Amino acid sequence: AALAAAPARAPEPAGLPARPPAERSMCDVRFERALRACPVVAVLRGLEPPEALAVGSALAEAGLTIVEVPLDSRDALRSIQILAQGLPENVVVGAGSVLTEEEVAQVAAAGGSVVASPNVDPPVIRKARAMGLVSLPGVATPTEAFGALRHGASGLKAFPCEQIPPKILKAWSAVLPKETVLLAEGGVTADNMTEYRSAGVSGFGVGSALFRPGDSVATIRARAESFVKACLA
Repeated sequence: AALAAAPARAPEPAGLPARPPAERSMCDVRFERALRACPVVAVLRGLEPPEALAVGSALAEAGLTIVEVPLDSRDALRSIQILAQGLPENVVVGAGSVLTEEEVAQVAAAGGSVVASPNVDPPVIRKARAMGLVSLPGVATPTEAFGALRHGASGLKAFPCEQIPPKILKAWSAVLPKETVLLAEGGVTADNMTEYRSAGVSGFGVGSALFRPGDSVATIRARAESFVKACLA
């Protein structure tokens, strides 16, 4: 007797698109290489163009390889452009606080390679991936984490990690896909990095513990060196 035909595959529920293919862009490759070299993302909130190159150079000299300028900083796109053009090739430059598809395009035009957001916004994730940029949405629950990955996120920011202790992130790491890039951001210090790394995070977003507007370049470099040292401990 002829074999019965296999049942048709059920369609995806409306409003829940299948996760895009895991296509890696050159930005993905550079970001992953930079994160392996130093798992600290310098979040430079309040950075202004006149100081951008001096601050970025100090961070690079200390060993940091990823810098992010939040778009709520004054003339942030100009700072991103200066950093992208002036820092060594091994340093990846991106933007934080990216909330719209238009901002994604602006970051790309300025030379940024990474789009970080405090939330999960599927159109922003998809726009970044369509332009070949790294997409790092902020997540606070496993549901948000899996949703972001489904929409194509390159990695995840556990944010704010002050509300997500290491033992919780360890539980996340046990259920997320093994290759998931998971960054802890919001409350990271050189003193608590080891505990978060033991929980399975891939890296850290560090803001005011590393850079505050008005700090001297020497102070910023010294703080950066302390974070690099903590990474190697």
